[in-house]
Amino acid sequence: MPVWVNFLSSEKIPEHKIIDEPEKRFQVLNDVSVVSHQFIVNFDYDSFPNDFIYEFSAEYTGSPLLQMSIIRPDGNQLKLISTSLPYSKSSTIHNERIFSTDGAIRKNLFLQKEIFGFSIDNISVEDIVFSKLDTHEVLKGDYIFLVNLYGVKTQNEILNSKLIVGGKAFGLMGTDELRRDLAVGLLWGTPLALFIGLAVSIGSVTMGLLYGVYAGFKGKKTDEALMRFNDVIYALPALPFLIILAVTISNSIFLIIGFLMIFGWVGIAKVSR
Repeated sequence: MPVWVNFLSSEKIPEHKIIDEPEKRFQVLNDVSVVSHQFIVNFDYDSFPNDFIYEFSAEYTGSPLLQMSIIRPDGNQLKLISTSLPYSKSSTIHNERIFSTDGAIRKNLFLQKEIFGFSIDNISVEDIVFSKLDTHEVLKGDYIFLVNLYGVKTQNEILNSKLIVGGKAFGLMGTDELRRDLAVGLLWGTPLALFIGLAVSIGSVTMGLLYGVYAGFKGKKTDEALMRFNDVIYALPALPFLIILAVTISNSIFLIIGFLMIFGWVGIAKVSR
């Protein structure tokens, strides 16, 4: 759905959020280095998000520990995941995505289910994270996604860090089933559509004008033969022929323009004659 539906509906639908500029901190405690990234998400909607994804790339040596948690508007902190990155003797760059559908996140939330006043057994991870403690309703406010990368006697670094909160509304025209922005497709397709339309219209008018003027100028049998041929082309079902020709011959834009011109000049020819 497009984002402007929230202006027309009493129920505010969660918008798709992409946060790629977190608050960054670095500190060293004894021999342990800690790289922290914080993402602040203002969630002021009436329904739950579809999911959330954390995408990052880290440069490190050894096998640092990555921990991800969330601080809710009510002050409670939920631990989402704690995992070690793949071991490397030398400096390496590791890229990874952590999805809310990860089994480790669900397992960690189940270990903390005593703080909830309702059963979370058959509820999705995003519903658990964004719900109130006593009822299965949306908890509005600021959520802080906290990511910590721990290393021992090494200085690690998170190079790129991005949090995606999947909503139900995005952009001016919404998205398709693969979450691709429809507005981008429209912007890319508009110049091509204009080119095809202008080329077909100019070409068809030119062909029809020349054909009709020539038939009217020659007259007699030539005129009769040309007009009968015009009637035959006019009677052909254009759409099925265009589909068959485009599929069997080629999907070239110029061939499509040619096929459209073949069936588009007959009306102009009758008028110009």
